[in-house]
Amino acid sequence: MIRDIVRKGRGYGKKIGYPTININNKSKIKHGVYAGVVRLGKRNYRAGIVIGENAEAYLVGYRGNAYGRTATMEVGKFIRKFKKFKTEKELIAQIKKDLENV
Repeated sequence: MIRDIVRKGRGYGKKIGYPTININNKSKIKHGVYAGVVRLGKRNYRAGIVIGENAEAYLVGYRGNAYGRTATMEVGKFIRKFKKFKTEKELIAQIKKDLENV
């Protein structure tokens, strides 16, 4: 579990149609892409979670501004290793595949 205050990221997820929340990652969880659940306020959201130096998550069904709110990420099933993509189109296609497992 990772819990922290949501902070502003680079905005890249929003740019490609998959806005994420970003929190500091102080965990020892192996870097990669996971299915999980994020608690934001009093609601839980299914989420695609990327664990790296930071933790970021796309919350299925969430529309809003989470900056400054406390988020708790419950990291679940490992989906795949972190990978860099040659094109934005390849990245978006992979995100769609990843979210099928959430």
